[in-house]
Amino acid sequence: MKKVASVLVENFKHWGIHHVFGIPGKAVSPILFELINYEMEFVLSKHEGAAGYEATGYSLMNETIGVAVGTSGPGGTNSLSAAGQAKASNIPLLLITGHPSMKDTGKAMGQDSSIFGTDLTDMFQSVTKFSARVERGDMLMPFLQHALEKAVSGVKGPVHLSIPFDILLEEIEPFLLDFPMSHELISPYFDKVNELLNNAKRPLLFLGKGVHSSKAYEEVKHLAEYWKIPVITTPGGKGSFPSNHSLSLGAFGLGGTPEASAYLSEGVDLLIVIGSQLSDMSTAGLSEAMYPEHILHFDYNPTFIGKSILVPTTPILGDIRLNLTAILKDVPKTDSDEFALKLEKKPLEDNVPGKRMSAIQVLKAMRNALPEEAIIFGDDGSHSFYGIQHFDIYKPGTFFFDDIFGAMGNGIGYAIGAKLAAPEKMIVCLVGDGCMFMHGTELSTAYNYDSPVLFIVVNNGRLDMVEKGMRKMIGTSIGGIYETPLEASKFAESMGLEAITCHTPVEVCNSIQKALTRIQETKKPFVIEALVDEHEIPPTMGRQ
Repeated sequence: MKKVASVLVENFKHWGIHHVFGIPGKAVSPILFELINYEMEFVLSKHEGAAGYEATGYSLMNETIGVAVGTSGPGGTNSLSAAGQAKASNIPLLLITGHPSMKDTGKAMGQDSSIFGTDLTDMFQSVTKFSARVERGDMLMPFLQHALEKAVSGVKGPVHLSIPFDILLEEIEPFLLDFPMSHELISPYFDKVNELLNNAKRPLLFLGKGVHSSKAYEEVKHLAEYWKIPVITTPGGKGSFPSNHSLSLGAFGLGGTPEASAYLSEGVDLLIVIGSQLSDMSTAGLSEAMYPEHILHFDYNPTFIGKSILVPTTPILGDIRLNLTAILKDVPKTDSDEFALKLEKKPLEDNVPGKRMSAIQVLKAMRNALPEEAIIFGDDGSHSFYGIQHFDIYKPGTFFFDDIFGAMGNGIGYAIGAKLAAPEKMIVCLVGDGCMFMHGTELSTAYNYDSPVLFIVVNNGRLDMVEKGMRKMIGTSIGGIYETPLEASKFAESMGLEAITCHTPVEVCNSIQKALTRIQETKKPFVIEALVDEHEIPPTMGRQ
């Protein structure tokens, strides 16, 4: 017989998990004690929401599931945004929260997480795929198995278990759950796709973050190259197709390129949407005059198919990668080298005299200084939309950004967890001063747990998207400008990190090179603060 907490942690180990993220509390302390026994590292985050983001980034890069732990009451409510973000990002995450004791349910208790207090199980229902309270030790196995299966199957996402303190100490028969095998669905209509593609005169591929979720990078490229279909991406689909490909037109929607808009404006008979809900972020700037004649929509989730662009739509439901594999089964291989464009560094212009540099120049400097394989996590804000428009992608799967839920600070945690899961990869977080104000204390987590992420802070002293959006609407802004701006370098240095403040794009380029060397030497994170023009208009003003 073993304690529930021990059985739980033993299963984590069995799934290939080596780090668990969270903040201690009595209600979950039995889990933390067992982590020591199984030689797993508990990563002390600075906020439970950030712990959830870190576990999600860990899951994304480790291709298993991330685990975040929060104590009862506020420990759980602080984790809600992380659950919502993981759900929007389609990434498996197991959130475990506590409860004082099952036997005391109904009595007055501090941080009560039952139906008599802050009912965490109910709260997590709408931001997870499964949320339940384990009220007896013998319930752990079926609940944990169901939670794991829900997290990693179909449209992947977060799950939540609330486990009371006394249940964690209860002894049960030990068990090990194997990581679920994927039994993905293939659409019965995939044989119609070739006919539609062969008959299309002016098709266009529109890639969303579902391409990232299914890792269908090669299949998408094969599809585009064989039928010679131009490619655009949603903001969340950025990084799913290389920029230096002759078929790439860049992004559409917020942060979109003129080339993408121009192609749609000239008429499209078949729009092949792959892994996108076609949200207002992705369709910003799309007028009815630009609508395609027909949409071929690949997605696992049918909820939003046919609801954003009202034209005849053929849904191809199921796993994107498997459906594309079936469609391409008899299609000859293509030579991607024939479509590759020469990589050229973009010139770095000097600042306008007396003004700060442009955020666009920061992104160009990043592309010039970072290697092709660097993986960028864009936090939510105008800084990432500049990245969507101006940061070229040379290898698919090297830029991640969420354009749906949009929790500020998520990219900080994603990057930290990703680096712990894949220490051999170069991880960069593109972040703004607003996001740093929200979850910047996680720089300390990165420093203390040797997660050497390169943080590039685009700082203009304001909540840029909302501030500029308000000015567009009413001519002024309310609460969009920080009275005391963040000094990101000093903030980072106060937590032990090395940091540099840059005033020109050349300084940014040189500082990145220095930072990469120092990261290699110290195995510690590094912060580059780029002071940018406060009045520059971001590429986010097209949203209605």
